[in-house]
Formats: sequence, structure tokens, C-alpha cells
Amino acid sequence: MGTFVVEGGKSLSGTIEPQGAKNEALQILCAVLLTAEPVEITNVPDIVDINKLLQILEALGVRIQKKSDNHYVFQADQINLDYLKSDDFKSDGRKIRGSIMLVGPLLTRFGKGYIPRPGGDKIGRRRVDTHFDGLIKLGADFNYDRENHFYSVETDRLKGAYLLLDEASVTGTANLVMAAVLAEGITTIYNAACEPYLQQLCGMLNRMGAKISGVGSNRLTIEGVDSLSGTTHRVLPDMVEIGSWIGLAALTRSELTIKNVSWANLGQIPSVFQKLGIRIEKREDDIYIPAHTDGYEVQSFIDGSIMTISDAPWPGFTPDLLSIMLVVATQARGSVLIHQKMFESRLFFVDKLIDMGAKIILCDPHRATVIGHDFSSSLKGTTMTSPDIRAGISLLIAALSAKGKSTIHNIEQIDRGYERIVERLQSIGAEIKRV
Repeated sequence: MGTFVVEGGKSLSGTIEPQGAKNEALQILCAVLLTAEPVEITNVPDIVDINKLLQILEALGVRIQKKSDNHYVFQADQINLDYLKSDDFKSDGRKIRGSIMLVGPLLTRFGKGYIPRPGGDKIGRRRVDTHFDGLIKLGADFNYDRENHFYSVETDRLKGAYLLLDEASVTGTANLVMAAVLAEGITTIYNAACEPYLQQLCGMLNRMGAKISGVGSNRLTIEGVDSLSGTTHRVLPDMVEIGSWIGLAALTRSELTIKNVSWANLGQIPSVFQKLGIRIEKREDDIYIPAHTDGYEVQSFIDGSIMTISDAPWPGFTPDLLSIMLVVATQARGSVLIHQKMFESRLFFVDKLIDMGAKIILCDPHRATVIGHDFSSSLKGTTMTSPDIRAGISLLIAALSAKGKSTIHNIEQIDRGYERIVERLQSIGAEIKRV
């Protein structure tokens, strides 16, 4: 188990550029299974979860050519469906949550889709019902082996249907869109997720010859086609990493420029940070955060009531950044209520922040009240363990701001979502090493 050792309390400065978006890349890489022609993808992040998916695709028979760092060409013209029932796949598939999105493309193109119960962060219940309920309505025969936790769907050919999703699941929507593009007839997906990553997937599929309308809304209409061709695609910068660096700059009172952020796809992220009093400047397609030497003050609602920051499906605030907001609030001027509506185990890392000296009241699994120190009292370095990707990066940001040395174990969780994080943080002055 890897460990970060961090000497905190240092002001950072410089420029950092976000990696490609993890959540988009997981969808896009699964979509290469929809065609036998080459698909060229750039800005693919070099992180653990993506590399695990690349290994699965290669074992499936996808030919992968690495042109350069973060740049690949894929060709799925010799797929080995026997791998899907192998012990290797049962082991490999459960290592990442994103493997669930292999099912839709495999089912619609080859008539078979198998997947073990997928893994991922332990942040509460993460159902897969939305995926399989939709596939069944499209005409798939479904089976679940409870003893081995193994799902299977099969069909001669999927047929278009009206799908009203029980939740606006991003991976569920992506899976069903990929299944529907080669189905016979018209599919309507209502209560669809509409994140920029999903819009990117739909745009790529349309360039491949799919017929998807309503992109960017919660109602998608998909007219099935017989086949798809190859294309090229560039993955967006990772909005969650961008939010992480905004939080880092604020909490360490550092002057930082975040390059090439794709402002048009950031949604509410800048405005929610501004609710904590953080000053953000738009400089062309960059974000500039000045050093907050005088701190930052939590805003209040118009009626004077305490500020509440909560998550919601897009275009609401992404749940992946609530952990960052909570950490940043520990040194704000004022108090804020963090309300994590979507996952019931995501706030359980706050005990580690309390050990560091933060004033946090965990009201219940979904809500925490943070009373900011206004930098009158520093967080103190400590030893801790990263429970998941987003809590892990939040603890790392806390450690970089804290007085003294911190040790963070189980950093593989952070590596799952953040590319070359030690080198990139060192480039802006952070004292961090991997041991």
C-alpha cells in the first residue's frame, strides 16, 4: 500500500493543466466496441481506472495503438467473446465501476453482454438497476447469478423503446445510449443524464453515424442505425480536477493559474466556489486564482440564512466536488452546511479533518456543518488513510495546507483518478513525496 508524505503550510504558485476527464474517458473507451473501424482518441488520462479498462479492452481483442502520451487508436474488429465468461474477466471487471458500460456496446453489436458486479468507491449504495431495466425494455433477456454476482444479457437484436429512467444515472444513460444506437427503431430516453461528458459521448456517436437528438437535455431520441464508422475524439479537461485545484489554491492561499479548462463545460463550479468567497478570474480559457492572503468569507442567502451547498444531477453541482468544498470551508470566514444528497457514505472522512483541528459537526450521513477557522488556527499534520478518490484528494489538499508533516496511506485510491499527481504538485512548489 503506497503512502504520501507531505510537508504542509507552504504557499504554492505557478501553472497547472488539468488532465483528461476520467468519467468521460470511461464512456468513450467503451464506445469503441460499437464499430470495427479505427477510433482515435486524444487527452486520455493516464490513471489507474483508465489503465484497468484499457487492459480489459485489450483482453477482449481490441487492438490498441499508443501513438503518444494520452493518445490512442482503437480497433475492435477481432473481439474475443469467450473472454467475457473467463475467470480473468470476472476478476478484471469488478475492479472498476466503469466496466458496467461495456455491457451496452457488447449487447447491441454482438448480442451478448456480461459483467461481474462492478467495484469502485465505497461511498454508499450504487445500484445498477437503471442499466438493466433499460436493457430489458430494449429486448434483452436478463440473468443474474447471485452466487457469483455475475450479470448477463443476451438478444438477437435490440428494439427501440420508450425508457423513463428511475434516476438520472450518468453511466446508466451512457450504457443505454450506446445500446440504442444500433437497435432497430426509435428509442426515447427520458430523465436522461445530461452532463458534458454524456454530451461528448453523444457527439462522438453522431460523428460515427448515429442519429441522436436532444443532446444536452434530459430527453434523448435515438434512431437506430445498422452500423457505425470510425472517428476521432478529444476528451474534455476533467472538471473535478479543475475544482480540486481551485480548492487547493484557496486553502493554501496560493496564486495559481489553471490552463485550458473549457469554461463552457464547467457549469456551476466557479459560482459555487464564489459562494465561499473565493475569487476566480476568467482569463480566456484559463482560471486565475489570486493568493487569498486576507482569507475568504462565506456568503449568505438573500434572507440571511446560513449558506447550504448541496449536490444534484447536472446541471446541479457535481457530488464529486462536495468533499473539496467541505475541506475549503474549514478555513473560511463563517459557517456553511454541506449536504451530500446522492451518496450516504461520502462524508465519513470528516473524522480525519476533525483530528487535524477542523470544526465540523457531522449531523447525519448526508449533512455536515463546517465552522471556518478564518486561518486564525491552522490545521495540524497527522496520519490518515484515503477511503476513496474524492475524499483522498480532499485529505491531500488539507495536508498541503496543514502545519507540519502528514502521512496519507492507501494512495492508490488517489491514483485511480489523478494523473502523475506528485510530479504536478511538485511543479507548483508542493513538498510531497511518494514512499
